[in-house]
Amino acid sequence: MTDGLVVLDRVSKRYGNIQALDNVSFSIGRGEIFGYIGPNGAGKTTTIRIMVGLLRDFEGAVSIGDHPIADKGGDVQRMLGYLPQDVAFQEWRTVDHALTTFGRLNGLGKEELALRIPEVLALVGLPEERHRKIVHLSGGMVQKLGLAQALLHSPPLIVLDEPLAGLDPASRYQVKNIIRELSRKGTTVFFSSHILSDVQDVATRIGILSWGRLGLVGTVEELKAYFGIEKDIEVFLSKDSGRWKELESIEGVKSIEQTAPNRLFVRLEKDADMDEATHKLIHGLLSVGCQIRSFYPASPSLEQLYIRYVGGEHP
Repeated sequence: MTDGLVVLDRVSKRYGNIQALDNVSFSIGRGEIFGYIGPNGAGKTTTIRIMVGLLRDFEGAVSIGDHPIADKGGDVQRMLGYLPQDVAFQEWRTVDHALTTFGRLNGLGKEELALRIPEVLALVGLPEERHRKIVHLSGGMVQKLGLAQALLHSPPLIVLDEPLAGLDPASRYQVKNIIRELSRKGTTVFFSSHILSDVQDVATRIGILSWGRLGLVGTVEELKAYFGIEKDIEVFLSKDSGRWKELESIEGVKSIEQTAPNRLFVRLEKDADMDEATHKLIHGLLSVGCQIRSFYPASPSLEQLYIRYVGGEHP
């Protein structure tokens, strides 16, 4: 595994008798948005702490931009911006004071900071808060300030641990747009989140971690193909006779479930002929007195795929 801005090669980490990470390997290309998901305790935060250099006692190898994370120099640290899950600032500081301190720690000079601080505050939606004390900011504002400090020195890699936690819907929408724009400009983004719909919205590739092992890596479409569920169908009825259960005997139909009033979810067998099964299903619904409003292949969400995987469902 040599390609990519970020490379993890057979990374393992133990805490006493607990195997937090078990032989985890993946790479992330430049400009990619890599979503990292898994149950609580799966090892997501441990992975992140290794990537940003906070944990050095581990097996395997990690490199960022061809620099091993174990290097003692500051090259790796200057290449990444990090937003921890529990972002914290000294509340007596002003926003400007806090960002100035972080900027100097990352090697920015006075003139650079004078330009960069207003830029990142405008980017995260806090341009009017520059001279306010942090103690007077809301929790969502503090989260956005954490993102601002991660972006301040324009690193090629941004590592975000639950960046959307505590944000209202408008702020989540804004931060997702920021992540997309960073990617378009060539910045690599690695982020974990338990809000799977947000991961699906922005991630170009997704890794699913379970019990310290990275089981699946791919796009949402690749994960769908892995489970072989591209043949699911959703049917919306304008009239429901209640007799649709009789149609489970149709060749190629595995099951029919009512997921909401006048809404059916039809799962086909993996080897079913989609066109033939669909034709028979439409005629069958009409023959039992149902009327169809719409009928189309279902697109499972990342949450549905995730639940299937962590629940032990594998092809």
